[in-house]
Amino acid sequence: MQDRTRNSMYLAVAFTGVGFLLIVLGWNGAASLDHVQGQVPYLISGGLAGLGLVGLGMMLAIVQEMRRTNARLTARIDALADVVAAGRATGPAPSAVPLDGTGVVAGRSTFHRPECDLATTQQRLQSMSREDAIERGLTPCRVCRPVIDAVG
Repeated sequence: MQDRTRNSMYLAVAFTGVGFLLIVLGWNGAASLDHVQGQVPYLISGGLAGLGLVGLGMMLAIVQEMRRTNARLTARIDALADVVAAGRATGPAPSAVPLDGTGVVAGRSTFHRPECDLATTQQRLQSMSREDAIERGLTPCRVCRPVIDAVG
């Protein structure tokens, strides 16, 4: 696959280079004549053919880059699927906290209700009472709102 990619990019660069060369040769030939009827063949053979080759070369380069990016993305998705299938993608579960509404799980700067989705993605959670979390200066989660739910 690597040789095919390299060869396609060389081909794209070659087409683009030949295209620019044809444009320069067409311009040089047309510039040497002072009548339009003599310049048209140079415009067609050099200018339009050169633009076509430049366009073809750029298209090959873009398609090859898209293939390379797609292959890289597919490899990363496959690796991610393997991790998920192995069960390693789930973070550690929060510590056991009583679900009677008196306990929370605390992270480094916030505290959450035990069933909060944000708490399940954090590591090193600590279970404690709501009052202890407030005394430590932790801020309540804005998603699960453990303080508002306790008051209301």
